Amino acid sequence: MKLRRRDTEVFSLSFLDVICCGFGAIILLLVLSEFGQPVQIEKSRENLSQQLERLQEELFVIRGDTTRLERELEGRVERLTRERLNLARTAGEASSIRGQFDASQRDAAVSSIVERELLAAYDELQAEQQRLLKASRSRRPLRTDAVGGIPVDSDYVIFLIDTSGSMQGNHWETAQEVMKEILDIYPRLKGLQIVDDNGKEMFEGTRGRWLTDSPSQRTQIVNRMRNWRTFSDSSPADGIEVAIRNYWSADKRISIYVLGDEFTGESIQGALDAVDRINRPDGSGRRRVRIHAIGFPVGGGMTPFTNIRFSALMRAMCERNDGTFVGLTNVRICTATIEINGVRQCVGGN
Repeated sequence: MKLRRRDTEVFSLSFLDVICCGFGAIILLLVLSEFGQPVQIEKSRENLSQQLERLQEELFVIRGDTTRLERELEGRVERLTRERLNLARTAGEASSIRGQFDASQRDAAVSSIVERELLAAYDELQAEQQRLLKASRSRRPLRTDAVGGIPVDSDYVIFLIDTSGSMQGNHWETAQEVMKEILDIYPRLKGLQIVDDNGKEMFEGTRGRWLTDSPSQRTQIVNRMRNWRTFSDSSPADGIEVAIRNYWSADKRISIYVLGDEFTGESIQGALDAVDRINRPDGSGRRRVRIHAIGFPVGGGMTPFTNIRFSALMRAMCERNDGTFVGLTNVRICTATIEINGVRQCVGGN
């Protein structure tokens, strides 16, 4: 059946009305369901901003901690590297020391055997000497055996060395040789000491104590003397008084060796009297200590007068105190000295 034109138009209008009503209902539903949504969106935006700021702050903190931890890690890595290097170096040194120790033990074993044999021979000689002395006479005489005119009957020796500029500039190498030669005439001492002409010890902290005699100790003394610098007033009488006061003992046989080249004190007789007062003789007429002296000749820059006074003083002092004075004349005299690595060396002269 065919619809008329009017019916068609009515049907079209009705259909459009239905569609419009449907869209209107949908829009109404959307309006009703989204009521109040702008406020929620605003709150969400604020929450998101706060969260973003908080996350940024946490990020900054994390970055700071990361930088700090990286620095600490680098520092620890550097320290670990240094410690490893130190450990390797220490291991090398320990290995070297171990090798030296093993070698020293071998040398020490040989030296110990030789030393024991020498000590045994020395003890036998000492015992024989005591037996002969007791058998010869009741009163013990002074020994007359000597090396180069110097009696060698003492068990304890003190070297009193003039450290003035004239000695160090002109005779220092010779003085070292003389001291070694004197030590060589004593195979073994019970004690020794080195002081300057004011009585100050070469080795600090040893005042009143004897150094133990040994080859290494003798070598150390000679080595120390090369660079020994101390104040000197070129007046050995002061040092002799101090040495006797600090080291004399009734049960010890002591000799003092004075090495010098000039006397600048006020009076020779005053110096002799001062030493006489402290180095008094015992009941047999023997002095507390023997005093020997080695006199060195006039050097460059010196006045002969003070050198002559030293010779006159020590010749008389040695005679009074059971000792010997030896004047050296064939030593090298320096016209100039230079210092190389702390060691004075002679330049020029004869």
